Amino acid sequence: MPEIKLKSLSKSYDGKVDVLKAIDLTIKDGEFTVLVGPSGCGKSTTLRLLAGLETATGGSITVGGDDITGKAPKDRNMAMVFQNYALYPHMSVAENIGFSLKVDGVQKDNIKTRVAAVAKMLEIEELLERRPKDLSGGQRQRVAIGRAVVKDSDIFLFDEPLSNLDAALRGGMRVELSLLHQRLKKNMVYVTHDQVEAMTLGDKIIVMHDGIIQQAGTPEEIFTKPANKFVAGFIGNPTMNFLSAEIVEEHGIKYASGANFMIALPENATPRKDQKIILGIRPEDISFDDSSDLNVNILVAEYVGHHKNIVAQIGDAKINITAPVAQETTVGGSYKIKVDQNKLHLFDAESGEIV
Repeated sequence: MPEIKLKSLSKSYDGKVDVLKAIDLTIKDGEFTVLVGPSGCGKSTTLRLLAGLETATGGSITVGGDDITGKAPKDRNMAMVFQNYALYPHMSVAENIGFSLKVDGVQKDNIKTRVAAVAKMLEIEELLERRPKDLSGGQRQRVAIGRAVVKDSDIFLFDEPLSNLDAALRGGMRVELSLLHQRLKKNMVYVTHDQVEAMTLGDKIIVMHDGIIQQAGTPEEIFTKPANKFVAGFIGNPTMNFLSAEIVEEHGIKYASGANFMIALPENATPRKDQKIILGIRPEDISFDDSSDLNVNILVAEYVGHHKNIVAQIGDAKINITAPVAQETTVGGSYKIKVDQNKLHLFDAESGEIV
């Protein structure tokens, strides 16, 4: 499969609004790449530039070494699945899936064969004679995916395709998209604002904010080694806890000292003495321990099935804690906690970059 390269790709409107700020990105052969970030971060613009639906202000796009920056969408051998399905209401499912083949002049028998093969792969064979209005949201999304897959394109683009589905359907469709990628072994570029979708689907995740790529890496890299405070706060549910602190040193040990708390740092911690930092702690890296010196007061305890989400007060700050269901948590009660030293994240207080 062709390698995709974006080099200094930028997009602005009226020369004033910079939606995309000279990003560089390489998507390797056959990768499932997910662009994730909040609304307005530039992820959908990146996808539309890749598809040829927008014109770049600067930079280039190459696919397999071929510069496609100025090519029309029809000449890029890409297929796109949209958020709103974009199905023709007057056509049957079979006609919707096979429409692009008909436009390309493919013979009827060949269209029928290819449509049947795609319908079987997506398990929508019994829907081929129905109209879109007779389908559920999940079924419509399968048809939209089938319409993209039937052309046997080199690259598949997905623009928030699951955002209109309920939670249960989204979970099922994530599995189907993963299986589809395994079958096709082709480049897929997927845009979402949902970090759960990003973490479960992507071979590579591209976290974007304010038109800039904040970090690119595997789901594990993004989660365990966030490059900055934005990435750390965006990825993870419940979100990472952030505590303002200053580095102090006692008896050769460095501590993050904040409002009514001191947390010892690992021996290899690099921040300098007196440096102001933001201490990041994931909720699952906090546990209850009577031998600890850290005290919290429980504000809220939510039972969510396989664990509890706890909100507690530590000094002047509130923190989230993920705890076992069996953990005693009396609202208003005082408890001792400890944090996993080896999983602390330290960010510069001004820049937000990892230190």
